[in-house]
Amino acid sequence: MLAAWYDRRGPAAEVLRTGELPNPVPGPGEVRVRIHLSGINPGDTKKRGGFFDSAMPFPRVVPHSDGAGIVDAVGDGVDPARVGRRVWVHGAQSYRAGGTAAQLTVVPSDLAVELPDAVTDELGACLGIPGITAHRAVFADGPVEGSTVLVHGLLGGVGALAAQLARWGGADVIGTVRREADVPLVPALTATRVVALDGADPVEAVRGLAPHGVDRVIEVSFSDNVDLDAAVVRNGAVIAAYATRAERPDMPFWPMLFDNVTIRLLGSDDFPAAAKQQASADLTRAAAEGALEVPTAEPLPLEQVARAHDLVDTGARQRVLVRVPA
Repeated sequence: MLAAWYDRRGPAAEVLRTGELPNPVPGPGEVRVRIHLSGINPGDTKKRGGFFDSAMPFPRVVPHSDGAGIVDAVGDGVDPARVGRRVWVHGAQSYRAGGTAAQLTVVPSDLAVELPDAVTDELGACLGIPGITAHRAVFADGPVEGSTVLVHGLLGGVGALAAQLARWGGADVIGTVRREADVPLVPALTATRVVALDGADPVEAVRGLAPHGVDRVIEVSFSDNVDLDAAVVRNGAVIAAYATRAERPDMPFWPMLFDNVTIRLLGSDDFPAAAKQQASADLTRAAAEGALEVPTAEPLPLEQVARAHDLVDTGARQRVLVRVPA
């Protein structure tokens, strides 16, 4: 099969290679997916660059955890009727060496989720890591119908899907962007009530939209926003954080203590299996109902995978996809 891979960590252009690798074979409980589109996340480029660990987890890594394609083989214990079905894939390179930057990838059967006819491969390839992280951030503490949810980072992959999922779940959503100039860039499906963090008084702006406080906060930069969050939550609120700029954030402990705030930290690779399954089911249903959208750039060919990684690392506004040849 044609694939992209790296045998050591470093800059994309220096370590990423493309060429032929042996076809993977599905084992018991696994499916093999012929990938059409491979979705790239910041976590994929950080793994390649060595951000998380100093040592390679495997001698060779085919990158990317997300993708969309068609099941072309199954292992023992998997319904043969799955062959030929369209699927979206998540977690392909989570604790595994073989991701979706290849013509073929093998994953446990429940990580290849059937893709309804109404959902494009482009959207399917974008649902994995950001969608499951967003779902857990929004719903880990129960339904959100009738609640007020503050979502930071509306123009990011997780933030946009979190806002869309919260609205799909019946919440009143307030979102933030970093700059006033970014407000017009937020699609109406994501949020219509948007606060710019560079405004004169973002706390007052949020409080004006939620005078009784917010019930949940979806946090992309805990260290930067925790003071604002503490000022706008209501008693018993949850702050669900999936990222931070400072590794050891300061926080206003006493105000949050007296508001009985719960801080939930989210590491997507290690969510409970049941939570991932519920997230994949809900994401598929929401996408089929037209409640989700992800702006994507024109997919790059697999041989330009290094360029695709560089686009992600430089903060591309649109989701970066790689097209894998048949």
